[in-house]
Amino acid sequence: MTVNSGYDPAHLKMPGSCVALGMKQTLADRNHNRELADIFHRMAGCYRYMGAKERFREIAYENASRTLHGLKDDVSIHATDVTSLDQLSGIGESIAEKIMEYLESGKIETYEKLKVKVPEGLLELMDITGFGPATVKLLFKKSGITNREELLAAIESGRLKKLKGFGEKKINNLLSGLKLYKESHTRMLLSFALEIGNELLVVVKNTEGVIKAELAGSLRRRKETIGDIDILACAQRKDWKKIMNTVLKSPRVGRVLASGETKLSFLLKQGHAQVDIRLVHEDEYGAALLYFTGSREHNVKLRTWAKSNNWKLNEYGVFDAKTDRKLAVQTEEEIYDLFGMQYIPPELREEKGEIERAREHKLPVLVEGKDMKGDLHMHSKWSDGSEKIETMARYILKQFPHYQYIVITDHSPSQRVAGGLQPDDFKKQFREIDLINEKLGRDFIKKGVELDILADGSLDLPDDVLSRFEWVTASIHSGFSKDNTERFIKACEHPAVHCIGHPSGRLIGKREAYPVEWNKLFKKLRETGTAVEINAQPERLDLKDDLVREAIRQGVTLTISTDAHMLSQYDFMEMGVSIARRGWCTKHHILNTQSWEAVTAFKNRKTVIRRQPKKTVHP
Repeated sequence: MTVNSGYDPAHLKMPGSCVALGMKQTLADRNHNRELADIFHRMAGCYRYMGAKERFREIAYENASRTLHGLKDDVSIHATDVTSLDQLSGIGESIAEKIMEYLESGKIETYEKLKVKVPEGLLELMDITGFGPATVKLLFKKSGITNREELLAAIESGRLKKLKGFGEKKINNLLSGLKLYKESHTRMLLSFALEIGNELLVVVKNTEGVIKAELAGSLRRRKETIGDIDILACAQRKDWKKIMNTVLKSPRVGRVLASGETKLSFLLKQGHAQVDIRLVHEDEYGAALLYFTGSREHNVKLRTWAKSNNWKLNEYGVFDAKTDRKLAVQTEEEIYDLFGMQYIPPELREEKGEIERAREHKLPVLVEGKDMKGDLHMHSKWSDGSEKIETMARYILKQFPHYQYIVITDHSPSQRVAGGLQPDDFKKQFREIDLINEKLGRDFIKKGVELDILADGSLDLPDDVLSRFEWVTASIHSGFSKDNTERFIKACEHPAVHCIGHPSGRLIGKREAYPVEWNKLFKKLRETGTAVEINAQPERLDLKDDLVREAIRQGVTLTISTDAHMLSQYDFMEMGVSIARRGWCTKHHILNTQSWEAVTAFKNRKTVIRRQPKKTVHP
């Protein structure tokens, strides 16, 4: 199955195959944000292909694309005139005019002309890791390759090897990029699947005759990528056909794959993801939800255990194995209780020891979104974020009233492309934060930085500057093909580094994680009292769940942060919490479930193993 989510991996620090969370339109509505963002992304690609002389236009259209993907409301609400659109971050007068043109006519003339100059398949190639404009131009001019299929044929036939500059290593890198791209377009990122799944769940629940309904499958277990969207509902038998017919009439439904009284499978009109909806009797609901949630391995282990105790478990219920009498258990909780087990949260159902722990009643109480006290990693307009700090703070105070603090962590000098700040810039930012906190009447905004770890493990701000920050997250933004263990080790040993950010460097469906000796790093994190981040950006989800579990086993403190660059991305905290839960985290494992006083105490306990000598600031 091909999943086209309407969002491409080339879009900034956002999901590789997801739509921005937080947009309130239903799928039935015209989503101008998504349509225009995709058009502007393709226009940016055209200008990128056309060379350095069009660099300004490329950046402008990519910025506009990011802005549109992050808008909470449909852009048409803002489009009373060009001037009102001009107020949106990243939307200048020229682009505002094109938005108005599209809303009025359904097309943009400039884009129609650009499509003639640059074949669409070449734009798709440029969105694949390893395919810059120079490579794509060469493939097109020398071999006439215009799309992925033609490129694969050229590789398989050996024709590509004959081109200058396409040695074995280069071809292998291209194949790796093609593989990642294919994976990202056959599975949905968790955030996209959740957005679509929850919208469809509302439709099902609101259909007359439905008693209750829930997401199922890997989406309910919150896996980082999702194949299909599964929804289970229960209703009286007499209402089944009417319910299925009602859902079929929904404008969300694209091509129907299968339609019966108990199961409906279809592709979404937007995104072309597959959706499976199943109807069951009310007394079957608990067993069916357990069965269709999975995982397969969890179900097999549970059924095997039930059989050894003279029970039979399947999607219809729990039965006495000798008499075939159905037992009166109608919920998942009742089934686990019958088996003498703790209720096992869906995120843990992967056959990784959860059944044994549940039998001993030793499962952890998993962290929840309501436990989060603050966000330790976000970017403002001072570097590569889209909003002013005051706008960010007021929005978060309204939308996340349980938060006690946020930390602004704009980039340090080495990240020029992300608008990295110089020491004097941080001084100005600190003064602004103080003024905003005074206006808010509380010490809500904390002063932080996302510090670059350089190739030799040194840091790109001197000690006297670092000592002024209230929180320092150190991250790697280069050298993705190298083993970066030692870079992290050196950063951990620095007394001013409080946390390691997005530690594996992966971008799901776009870039593989770089090599890291995790046991060695976890040991150093624990020894130095340095935390490690679960980055909640949907294309990162970094650390991944199995590494999260290993980190807590080794006594490492974790944080969950959104790395937000626009308002809609603060909702990503939900993604980070999901990964933490899959990693068996309680709130006690996550630093920012605690007060700022506790965060400060954690910083003060940091063990200094090796002090890095002072450095001069890089120009």
